[in-house]
Amino acid sequence: MVEALGVAVVGFGWMGRVHARAYARVRHHYPLLPLRPELVTVAEEVPGRAEEAAAQFGFASATRDWREVAADPRVRAVSVTAPNFLHREVGVAMAEAGKHLWVEKPVGLTARDARAVADAAARAGVQGAVGFNYRAAPAVETARDLVAAGEIGAVTHVRIRLFSDYAAHPESALTWRYERERGGSGVLGDLASHGADLARFLIGPITAVTADTAVFVPERARPAAATAGHARAPGGAPGRVENEDYVGCLLRFACGARGVLEASRVAVGEQNSYGFEVHGTRGAVSWDFRRMNELGVCRGTAYQDQPVSTVFVGPADGEFAAFQPGAANAMGYDDLKVIEAYRFLRSIAEGTPHGATLRDAVRSAVVLEAMARSARHGTWVTVEEP
Repeated sequence: MVEALGVAVVGFGWMGRVHARAYARVRHHYPLLPLRPELVTVAEEVPGRAEEAAAQFGFASATRDWREVAADPRVRAVSVTAPNFLHREVGVAMAEAGKHLWVEKPVGLTARDARAVADAAARAGVQGAVGFNYRAAPAVETARDLVAAGEIGAVTHVRIRLFSDYAAHPESALTWRYERERGGSGVLGDLASHGADLARFLIGPITAVTADTAVFVPERARPAAATAGHARAPGGAPGRVENEDYVGCLLRFACGARGVLEASRVAVGEQNSYGFEVHGTRGAVSWDFRRMNELGVCRGTAYQDQPVSTVFVGPADGEFAAFQPGAANAMGYDDLKVIEAYRFLRSIAEGTPHGATLRDAVRSAVVLEAMARSARHGTWVTVEEP
């Protein structure tokens, strides 16, 4: 018996579209899922955008006021893909209304915000997921399994990079992303949040950090109208950028390993250059998002001059079998969101968490705040595991 589940999307920029597509596709890839998501309503404050979304994606209704979603008895689960400053207010309200939550990272502006949403979900007894999509890649899950099984020996050090050029153009619009009040931290919340989650997912808890941050494009043009994605605003009045373009951070892990995490939104020549290298006492494993379905694997007993093999993930790895029948058939970014949707819906069906949870969002946010404190004071900062 397949049960219909009314879902809503709050905030319909690019990420809202990705979530809507994931709901539409999820049962194509997971036909045994006992829930069938139905797109009930979409909320977006930009005039006309919600109506356009309803017409294109098949939502039954549209509104400019997210509060109507909280009050709608048809809605049982909500994707919160609105800007960061709305995550806490919307997330807490939805949880208190008994709606299950799938919130895009970083879940608010601060660790306190993320904790408030996680606590509200726990009190209400609803499931809460966070959009840490890179950990859902089958190659990343396989890398974690290799590390956990000791295939590369004891982990010694890891390097995680998240480089992008989406904010490199000097005419990039001064959207909410660049304001403390609405965006919170800059590249910390946007990209380094993924890095902090990947570090913990692959290696384990982070115990201390020392970090440096910088703003390299100090002014941007104010847009004349509503924007979506990473728009430009040529000729707009200049305004000050209030949060970070770049972060570089050293990490210490509870297992004794060391790490480097570096993220930039103004890296000219880099387009979604995300990945990691994990080194151990007997080998190494590496991953590049731009070659999402491959792993570089080095293992053996030679130690020196030991070769690295390219491994194509296949049906035995992670959720790959739900998408492709054989190794080296490519998966893409949207597929990762389908995996997230599946795990979110499975959590609702079974009443137990699957995938990245709101508590993972809190853990990431705590690491980010330790990085920010370190950058301000120029010292190592201890990370208190939530």
